Amino acid sequence: MSLHFYVNKKVLILTVDGRTLIGDLLSTDQATNLVLANTVERIIRTPDDEEPSTEIEHGLYLIRGDNVVVCGEIDEKMDSEIDWSKVKGEVIRGTKNA
Repeated sequence: MSLHFYVNKKVLILTVDGRTLIGDLLSTDQATNLVLANTVERIIRTPDDEEPSTEIEHGLYLIRGDNVVVCGEIDEKMDSEIDWSKVKGEVIRGTKNA
């Protein structure tokens, strides 16, 4: 999988364990190892959870290629218009088989 056309763009990564990470893709290699800058992890709460959804800042972040499920470019204008603290949704389950 070649992700070189996403370098220097804001991307969303879904990981094998169901985490959602957003950041600026700095680098990738043939094993899909990714280096992100300005990384945040979005934790979307379920509709029955009274806590607001949150974003945790991680800064510079390395993701091993075998942990990447999906990588896609983010529409930054649309993303900035969403109040992520009010977004609710179902939990993304992990994708790794036992």
